[in-house]
Amino acid sequence: MNIIIRKGTPEDFPAIFKLIQEFSVFQKTPEKVIITLEQMLENKELFQCFVVEYEDTSIIGFASFFMAYYSWSGKALYLDDLYVKKEYRGHQIGTQLLDKLIGYANLEQCTKVRWQVSNWNKEAIEFYKKMGPNVDDTEINCDLYL
Repeated sequence: MNIIIRKGTPEDFPAIFKLIQEFSVFQKTPEKVIITLEQMLENKELFQCFVVEYEDTSIIGFASFFMAYYSWSGKALYLDDLYVKKEYRGHQIGTQLLDKLIGYANLEQCTKVRWQVSNWNKEAIEFYKKMGPNVDDTEINCDLYL
């Protein structure tokens, strides 16, 4: 499968926004997507991602991330979302996308890459375990929306 993985640009945001919506349905939480395309464009300096382009230049996946600093471990890359359209799964695209992200974190001299995975998503958990992370099931996320 002929794909290109590259940094996303504001021109990609409409396609990425559609994938975000699709991903939220997959996650069974579409009501949690409160961002709009207009907000993404307004905050374009903050939104970082890699996109996966297929042969015809359609975007079939993305990985959004940001830099973070943890008091216990230092500079890190936080993987917010990684999603590949269902019909393109099983071709190592997710692995290539995560490898690209890890390579970027190394270039940025991060001490780690951190992400979360839904405890019901056994397929994703197994996928991530193959990459070698410590999967911690003791922490609970806390979100305070403003």
